[in-house]
Amino acid sequence: MHQSSLNPVDMPKRSAQKTALLALLLLVPAQFIGALMSHVIAPGIIGQSILFLTKIWMLALPLFWLLQVDRNSIRIPKPTQRSLLTGMAMGIVMAATILVAYWLLGRYWITPQQVRAKTQEIGYITPLVYLAGAVYWTLINSLLEEYVWRWFVFRKCEILLPGITAVGLSALCFTLHHTLELSVLFQDWRVVGLGSLAVFSAGAIWSACYWLYRSIWSCYISHALADSAIALIGWHLLFA
Repeated sequence: MHQSSLNPVDMPKRSAQKTALLALLLLVPAQFIGALMSHVIAPGIIGQSILFLTKIWMLALPLFWLLQVDRNSIRIPKPTQRSLLTGMAMGIVMAATILVAYWLLGRYWITPQQVRAKTQEIGYITPLVYLAGAVYWTLINSLLEEYVWRWFVFRKCEILLPGITAVGLSALCFTLHHTLELSVLFQDWRVVGLGSLAVFSAGAIWSACYWLYRSIWSCYISHALADSAIALIGWHLLFA
């Protein structure tokens, strides 16, 4: 008599893994597609429109999945003092590392004229507009990225893979569209390579932090501080 090689106990786990994989396939490529369309294939109104739609998709899908697929309710955990202090410490170290790396290497590898030409294409060229964009990316976009990439993507990755391997997979997913954006903005492969490594490392640290505290707040604080250092570098490249 034929018997299934799949233990009945493993069947719910296998089903959860398939569902998690589907969630990742639906979400992770969207950011890359949006960046590809807006920066490479159809820059301008068409590309920006597609990028906007992919961002809406990135924000809406995790919430839909939580409520309709996972059948869970929305819960926002309160941060602990320890997690906040950890986030602050990580953020200070990250920001300092970014600024030192730029001062020692980046300012010699990056051509300001090239950066100004690229940013002019999307309108971030006046100081006032740049400051408004920097505030948004530092305070709002970093929170949205933690919601998408740590709260949703990492949790799906750890259904597929154990512990530290899930950290690496989620960091890789987080890095893909950043590498594309870096390659569009900078022509020097050293800048693209070092920047991609930095993004991957930061993504791994934030995923590990979420794994430890089960909260995005420590990740958000450190992410915002890291982005503030990048904003300072952008200001120096554009207006110094």
